[in-house]
Amino acid sequence: MPKTAHFTPALFQFLAELGLNNDKAWFEANRERFEADVKGPMLRFITEFGPKLEKISPHFVADPRPNGGSMFRIYRDTRFSKDKTPYKTNTAAQFRHEAGKDVHAPVFYLHLDPGRVFMGGGVWHPDPESLQKIREAIAEDPKGWMKIQGKKAFKDALEVGGESLKRPPKGFDPEHPAIEEIKRKDYIVSATMTVKQACAPDFMDAYAKTCKAASEYVKFLTDALGLPF
Repeated sequence: MPKTAHFTPALFQFLAELGLNNDKAWFEANRERFEADVKGPMLRFITEFGPKLEKISPHFVADPRPNGGSMFRIYRDTRFSKDKTPYKTNTAAQFRHEAGKDVHAPVFYLHLDPGRVFMGGGVWHPDPESLQKIREAIAEDPKGWMKIQGKKAFKDALEVGGESLKRPPKGFDPEHPAIEEIKRKDYIVSATMTVKQACAPDFMDAYAKTCKAASEYVKFLTDALGLPF
């Protein structure tokens, strides 16, 4: 049986319209569209990605529960934001390590919005203790860390991103050969894709291939945190 696409242009059309009508009245009037075109397809993707994720690492979780699972809520947390619009104009999923309790744990990530589709992986904004462990692991094995990033599959598919310190962190040699890596505050990689690719029947395979390309990078970070990969 031919594969069918998980995501369709209707998903991106809904999110684009939500961006122009970001209020409760419009959302409630279009809730059925959200359920059919956004939430349902993402939960199906998460469910069917589970076996592929297990082949990459059995310790990362694809949780298709509609609440509290891998799919991010559409509702924005506006408590500490000047922007009080109630809804996100993207849909996203996080495939976290089983030991992780929040978005700062090792993760594979998928983001869909009308302006950008991308895969992410790594550790974003780790807590101070975790950040220290990662930096120490890089300091102890700089060749191993850089070898991962030098592989063709990695370089062809992924871009390293995130924030960095301007100066070396306390306790690390400013002349260390990997000091620029040690200065990072985030350890994340990403791969940009297109809406057309996201709506193709083979998108899950392409996403899984990109996660696989990032897996050694994520494994190094996971090992640094003393977690199984």
